[in-house]
Amino acid sequence: MIPKQLQPLFTASAIVMGSLLAINITSTITLGALRFVGERRQRKVALPCAACRGKGFYVCKLCKGNSTIPWPLYDPVAVDRCLCPTCDGKRVQRCLNCIGKGYA
Repeated sequence: MIPKQLQPLFTASAIVMGSLLAINITSTITLGALRFVGERRQRKVALPCAACRGKGFYVCKLCKGNSTIPWPLYDPVAVDRCLCPTCDGKRVQRCLNCIGKGYA
């Protein structure tokens, strides 16, 4: 139970916190919508990225699309291969110039 003297204080703080939460949610949704509209408009008029030719991805430069690289430690008995740490075996990596968007 809340003491009688503190009930108005708790009510006022609950109203303030609720209104701050509502303002935060509203502004987050509005900013997300504005960002989406701006991104869409930019995609229409922007030139394709020169590095990836507008695809957003290109062949991994470390493994050259093989998904594995030679074992970095010297072992004369066996030549093992390990998974490429740059692309995680996917053979492509996201373009660092356009961050995978396809346009610069």
